[in-house]
Amino acid sequence: MSSIESDDFQSLLDASMLELQLKTEAHKAWGLGTFDRWNIDQEDGNLVFSNADGTTAVAPAQIIGSFSANDHSWLWAWDNPSIVDPLKTHSRKVKDYGEEHGIDKLTTRKWTGTEDDAWAMAALAVKLCGAEGAYRGPAGQSFVFMTFGEVKISKPSE
Repeated sequence: MSSIESDDFQSLLDASMLELQLKTEAHKAWGLGTFDRWNIDQEDGNLVFSNADGTTAVAPAQIIGSFSANDHSWLWAWDNPSIVDPLKTHSRKVKDYGEEHGIDKLTTRKWTGTEDDAWAMAALAVKLCGAEGAYRGPAGQSFVFMTFGEVKISKPSE
């Protein structure tokens, strides 16, 4: 990758992170980050946030990749056999972008980095795929990074 391409890619990452920060702030209005539990249902593709009182927030989701706190590795969803194909669409779009622009980080199935790098990959997916936002779901010593679409809130009836 030439320095111009490298600069262009860094500018895209910076713009993607800013866009994700703004979207995340807006999602706090419905409670992003405050729910008791989260779950991704690979059968229906929904990311579900829930509280003990029965309140839920549901959004269509795509898995982008996972970050391991143990070895600081990122694994793209497009090459993770535990993820069903329909939930790999956004990660594949990011890979395609990497192939078109010669960006190794987007086309290498697994690499070592930081959690900030993982957030940057999720933010890039949000930007390239027009998602509403991103979420980092804790799963033991790993984190699942996802993009999500329109959120629907439901509260239990009184």
